[in-house]
Amino acid sequence: MAESELPAPSSASSSSSAAPATSADASAFDTVALTFDGFFADHYERIARALAVSLGDDHLGRDAASEGFAKALQRWNRVQQYANPAGWIYRVGLNWARSRRRKSRREVARPASVLDGAVTEFGDHEPGLAPALARLSVDHRAVVVARYYLDWSEAQIATALDIKPGTVKSRLSRAIDELATSLGSDSHR
Repeated sequence: MAESELPAPSSASSSSSAAPATSADASAFDTVALTFDGFFADHYERIARALAVSLGDDHLGRDAASEGFAKALQRWNRVQQYANPAGWIYRVGLNWARSRRRKSRREVARPASVLDGAVTEFGDHEPGLAPALARLSVDHRAVVVARYYLDWSEAQIATALDIKPGTVKSRLSRAIDELATSLGSDSHR
């Protein structure tokens, strides 16, 4: 999805001007920077871990989170007004990582051991969860992580990933079915 197609902020944003910077402008910038700094401190680790699990690669997840936050900082006046700025960053990170993989032609399955550390973030988990997650596609894993790790509703996931709510439900259902089969569970919902 192109940047120009991203959802509009929930309220009107300020107009830009080419006027010289004043001390009032500097203090406004400091406030915006502090607001972003606080948001970054509160959300970076969680989004980076979610991306690491979704992408099946801890380093790529951190790089993707960093790219997402860097793009958010560039547009912070707009991004902070979104209903779910963390969702926007998650989607930007996923898109960046997918693009990077396509460009490098390195779309390879990651071994389960790459996910083991990230999966512990879910808390006590079923033995074999890491290999089962590794077998899911990135699209299915991203929805599972957003739902159960980030604890987002189906509507929040749909908005964050720019997909229809029905697609979220479908991917989540199929992913849960695949996980249940992999884990040998009969009661999985």
